[in-house]
Amino acid sequence: MIELRFYRIYDIGWEIDLDLLEKELAESFHIDRTSFLRIKPKSIVMDGLPLSIRMGSTTVEKASMTFEFSVYARIFDIGVISLCLVYDDDKGDYKNLEEIAFLFAEQEGLEKHFVLYLNELCPVIKPYVRNFSVNPEFFEDYTIYIMDHLDTSIDPVMLLAGEKKDFSSQMREEILKSTQSYTKEDRAILSWDSAFLCDPEVPIDLCDLIEFANVLVLELRHYDQELSRQMAKMYEDILLADKLPEFRRRRRYRIIMSHLMQTNTDICEVIEKINNLIKVTEDVYYARVYATMLKVLRSNQWSESVSHKISVIQNNYSMLSDEVRTQHSNFLEWIIIILIAIEIVMTIVEKLLSTIL
Repeated sequence: MIELRFYRIYDIGWEIDLDLLEKELAESFHIDRTSFLRIKPKSIVMDGLPLSIRMGSTTVEKASMTFEFSVYARIFDIGVISLCLVYDDDKGDYKNLEEIAFLFAEQEGLEKHFVLYLNELCPVIKPYVRNFSVNPEFFEDYTIYIMDHLDTSIDPVMLLAGEKKDFSSQMREEILKSTQSYTKEDRAILSWDSAFLCDPEVPIDLCDLIEFANVLVLELRHYDQELSRQMAKMYEDILLADKLPEFRRRRRYRIIMSHLMQTNTDICEVIEKINNLIKVTEDVYYARVYATMLKVLRSNQWSESVSHKISVIQNNYSMLSDEVRTQHSNFLEWIIIILIAIEIVMTIVEKLLSTIL
């Protein structure tokens, strides 16, 4: 048995009310909530179970051959759609798997199918998403190759690299270093954009964990870009404000601070949900696989970049706040000086008037 799973994951906005959306989609699709089959319920904690949707099937023609893909979608409450095209063959072997893998290397030929199903779902989902927005060209893609038996003669390096080459020992070591296994009969080889899973049973739970790791990384990438845009706008707004007269400048600073505070609050709230998307607690093997997957995808680098940009925004907010307080203090000092001067002038005028009279 062989199976190929092609994933594309898109950001569509801030948050989704999955309970309301579930009622809406139930009329048109076969839907359910994500559940793990082989993992004990207490071993994995998810704050909001994603909504899984069966969307039928699609036919893909490639190299004079026809392939039938089942199509699934998964919607996450943090504002993400994950689309998955699945090809399976109960009688297929590694040679079939390798042939199809190279045929659809880098998901070539599947682009229009992903966009088609994305466009089908978006109009239905849009009313339930805050700040709905989707860019079909911004996505996280991942491919999982699955076999039901472990054959020591199989060399998955070319499969995972997507190239038919005689790789060096260093390259082979780099690709295979993230290999995990639970028994002598299974294997999970995790790489940057694909994974090779061997298991007597279809490892659905492992596929889900790999998908969730990619969802987390996509959202970190998305908010890293969003923070970059906010920082660029912040610097531009401050530059323009600095050219204004003092009174108008202080007022403009307050507007910038209000915007920064709202942006920072919203993004920090979402980032907290992203980082707590899933927690693997009791199951040592699945916890190791999930942690390895996050490491392979370099999630720490994206997380550090996001944290740094949030810190920069917070520092700029503090500096603007200090500047506004300083300007306000200076303004009050001038008011006091003017009042004192007026009082002195009035006193002098009174004395002059009394002398004349």
